[in-house]
Amino acid sequence: MNLLAGKKALIVGVANHRSIAWGIAQAMHAQGCALAFTTLEATEKWVRPLAESVGGAFVVPCDVSRDESLDALFAKVDEAWGTFDYLIHSVAFAPTEALTKGFLETRREDFRLALDVSAYSLVALVQRAAPRMNEGGSIITLTYHGSRQIIPHYNVMGVAKAALECAVRYLAPELGERNIRINAISSGPIRTLAASAIGGFKKMLDGTRKAAPLKRTVTQEELGSTAVFLCSPMSSAITGECLYVDCGLSLVGASSKEEQG
Repeated sequence: MNLLAGKKALIVGVANHRSIAWGIAQAMHAQGCALAFTTLEATEKWVRPLAESVGGAFVVPCDVSRDESLDALFAKVDEAWGTFDYLIHSVAFAPTEALTKGFLETRREDFRLALDVSAYSLVALVQRAAPRMNEGGSIITLTYHGSRQIIPHYNVMGVAKAALECAVRYLAPELGERNIRINAISSGPIRTLAASAIGGFKKMLDGTRKAAPLKRTVTQEELGSTAVFLCSPMSSAITGECLYVDCGLSLVGASSKEEQG
């Protein structure tokens, strides 16, 4: 049975074949969902072939920090679909310097940029998406445990993800009036283009394999399956939540992580 047959999803945030958003797109496509994608100019050469491989309805360059770019995106949605069912938000950014120096050294502009791209972009997208979404729709964003505990080198991105998770909670009741759900998936460490900017990321992966109860890292396919669940009728009573998909790593205390790292 195709859980998402006849549905349409807008995927925001695929950068290449390693992206969590691409894993989600593949899983949704396998369940019968029609897809459309946004891209950045820098990643378009990788995203277009991926979109074509799953019969993507369109690929639109989009800068989520610019209102005119978001308006152009949804003009394309209107042209191609009119209405749709699911929005996947997998967008985050902070300047490399903000992830390598101490958090105390964060510059105002780097802080503003990280919060704008990584958190406010969800609000800006939902403002435009919600009136176009069919009843029973679902919105998913991606976060990480650095929003709740100190993760070395995550710095301002941890603050941005905390804001993102809070935005999910505040959006939930307003979207609920339209029978649209919104949730966050908190992924364990996984090798993506964005993750490569975090200092000591390889050590983080190795530590996860030792410390996580399942003794491994999460896979792209597992994150995709979770997204399908959160879009499908099987999760119809779940909204405003942050669902951890991290092989149990978030359950482990700091001392245990140190002993096993």
